[in-house]
Amino acid sequence: MRYTVVLRPDPETPGSWLAEVPAIPWCATFGRSPEEALAHAKDALAAALEAMEALGEVPPPDVRVAEVVLDAA
Repeated sequence: MRYTVVLRPDPETPGSWLAEVPAIPWCATFGRSPEEALAHAKDALAAALEAMEALGEVPPPDVRVAEVVLDAA
């Protein structure tokens, strides 16, 4: 199964990165680098899916992500 993970710098902790799974809003983690945050997100996602599967509530895989660029005003 394939799920999207959004990585972004943590605005409250310089040098840290946040990793969020849009398909499971409460599945989020962090790391000291994008790679570390992504590795933690993979572990968190596996645990979340296991728990959700036990409840019969697994979300559909994948989320569409589109990038929008606006011209400066």
